[in-house]
Amino acid sequence: MTTRSCPCGLPEAYESCCGRFHAGAGVAPTAEALMRSRYSAFVRGDTGYLLRTWHPRTRPARLDLDPGMRWTGLEVLETTGGSAFHSAGTVTFRASYRGGTLHERSRFEQVDGAWVYVDGDFLD
Repeated sequence: MTTRSCPCGLPEAYESCCGRFHAGAGVAPTAEALMRSRYSAFVRGDTGYLLRTWHPRTRPARLDLDPGMRWTGLEVLETTGGSAFHSAGTVTFRASYRGGTLHERSRFEQVDGAWVYVDGDFLD
C-alpha cells in the first residue's frame, strides 16, 4: 500500500492527517485544522464532509463541485483565534489551482464543541 501525503500541505500521510476527520474519526481541534481538512475535502471532492463542517446558519442546501477543478497547493498566511480557548477564529490562506489562486479570509465558529466554517471574504 502506498501512503500519500496529505493535500493540506502538512508532512503527514492523508489517512493520519485530514483523512481521519473525513472518515469521522474525530473533529478538527482548531480552526486552522478545519480549514486544512476542508481544503483536502475540496481536493478529494468530498462534498459530504464540506457540508457537515459548514455552519448550519450559512450552509447551502447542496454543493456542486466542478469535476475539472484541480487544486495544486495551500498556503496558510495568518490565523487569529481558533484554538480550544476560543469560540471563533479566522484563517487567511491562498489556495492554488490549475490556472489561478484563491485568496480568502475564512471565519470559523465552534458549534457543540466542533469547529465549523461560517463564511469568508475573497481578498486581492
